Amino acid sequence: MAKTKTVYFCSNCGNESPKWLGKCPNCGEWNTYVEEKVQASVGKGSLLSHTASDSVPVKLAEITQEREERIQMPSGELNRVLGGGLVAGSIILIGGEPGIGKSTLVLQNMLRIRSRRVLYVSGEESARQLKMRADRLGADGGECYIVCETSLEKIFHHIDVCKPGILVVDSIQTIASEALESSAGSVAQVRECAASLLKYAKESGTPVILIGHINKEGSIAGPKVLEHIVDAVLQFEGDRHYMYRLLRSIKNRFGSTSELGIYEMTQVGLREVSNPSELLLSESDEELSGVAIGVTLEGVRPFLIESQALVSTAAYGTPQRSVTGFDSKRMNMLLAVLEKRVGFKLAQKDVFLNIAGGLKVNDPALDLAVICAILSSNVDMPVPKGVCMSGEVGLSGEIRPITRIEQRIIEADKLGLSTIYIPKNNLKGIEVSRFGIHIVEVAKVEEVFRGLFS
Repeated sequence: MAKTKTVYFCSNCGNESPKWLGKCPNCGEWNTYVEEKVQASVGKGSLLSHTASDSVPVKLAEITQEREERIQMPSGELNRVLGGGLVAGSIILIGGEPGIGKSTLVLQNMLRIRSRRVLYVSGEESARQLKMRADRLGADGGECYIVCETSLEKIFHHIDVCKPGILVVDSIQTIASEALESSAGSVAQVRECAASLLKYAKESGTPVILIGHINKEGSIAGPKVLEHIVDAVLQFEGDRHYMYRLLRSIKNRFGSTSELGIYEMTQVGLREVSNPSELLLSESDEELSGVAIGVTLEGVRPFLIESQALVSTAAYGTPQRSVTGFDSKRMNMLLAVLEKRVGFKLAQKDVFLNIAGGLKVNDPALDLAVICAILSSNVDMPVPKGVCMSGEVGLSGEIRPITRIEQRIIEADKLGLSTIYIPKNNLKGIEVSRFGIHIVEVAKVEEVFRGLFS
C-alpha cells in the first residue's frame, strides 16, 4: 500500500507546507492552513520519466487561428454573459448563495438542449428531487441524463459509458477522489477533482459546468486555484426576498467580464428579463415627491431605476440615516454636499433612501438621481414626469462627467422619457440631433435644483 503523509494546505491560495503556519507566506492570509492526508509523492526521476509529451514548440506566427465552436444555450442572458455561448472544451464555474437558484439556472438550460447529450452529475440531490424540479420547470428532459454520484472515479466511468456532449457537476465540493484520504470539500480534494475535470474537458473538447459553494465571506469555497484553472467564473447573486437575480462574469477567457444577465425568479423557474428598465420603473400616473429616475450601468448594460427618498424631521435626538441598495457612506457624503454647497439644512432630519427593485447599485452616475430624490422629498415637490438624470456629484457640488453617456441617453430615449439631465461637456464628439429626448447639460447641483423645482 502507498504510504500516506500529513501536509498542510492554504485554503486561500493552495500553498503546501509540511507544518502548520499562522500566516501563509504565499498570499499573506492568516489562519488559512488546514491539515490534509495525501499519498506520498514519487521521486523526481520517475515523475519526469512519465511526463513525456508529444507536443513540440511552435512559432506564434505559424499557429492558425480558428473560430472557436460555441454551443448556444436556451437562455439568451446566459449566452450574453458567456460571451456568445458555451465554448467547446471550456470549463465554467458558477457560484452563489445557498438557495439563490444556481442549480435551477443550470438544470433549466440543460433540460432544453436538444443538440447534445447532457450528463448531469448530482452530489447533493437525489434523482427524484431533480425529477420534481424538472416537472416544476415544465421541461420533458430531452437528452439530459441524471446520475447521483460523488466518487470521481465512478463519474469518469459514467462518462465513458454515456459519452456526453456537456457535463454538469453539482457541486464540485461534494466530489471526492479515492486516491486521497481527505474528505470531500477539502482543499486537496477540490483541487484534484477540478484538475481531473479540466484535463478531461481539454482532451475531449467537452464543455464542463461546475457549480460551486461560497464561504461566509462571499467568495468561492475551496482553494483559490479553483478559480484560476477554470475558463470562466460566473457569480449568481441577488436577495432571496426579492424576485430579481443577477448573473455576473468575474472571469471569462472567451468574452467580456462587463456583461450582466438579469433573471426573475418565478414559480416555474427563472425568467429572462430582456428589458429591466420597464420592470424597475413604477407605472403610477400619480406624481409623488421623493422619487427620481436615474440611468445606471451594470457592466456595459444601461437601465433606468428609481431612487426613492424620504426626508422628515427627526422625532428623536439623533437623526436616522437608512439606506437600501446604495452605499451608505456615499449617501452621507452627498448629504454633506447638499448642506455645505447648496444650503439645505439636513443635519436634524431623518433621511431614508431606497433603490427600487431590491438591486444594489454601485454606479457613481446614480449620485444625481439620489440627490434629486432627497431634494424632492425635502421640499415636498415631485420631480416632473418624464425626467431622468445621470451624473456623478463631486465634493464641491459639481456634476462630473460619466462613462458611456451615449448608451444612457439611448436607453432613456427608447423608454419614451422626455428630458434627461447630464453633466456639462459630456457630449464631446456625439451627434445630439439624432436623439429624440431633450438633453439638459448641468455643471452644478444648484442648476439641477432650479431646473426641476423652479
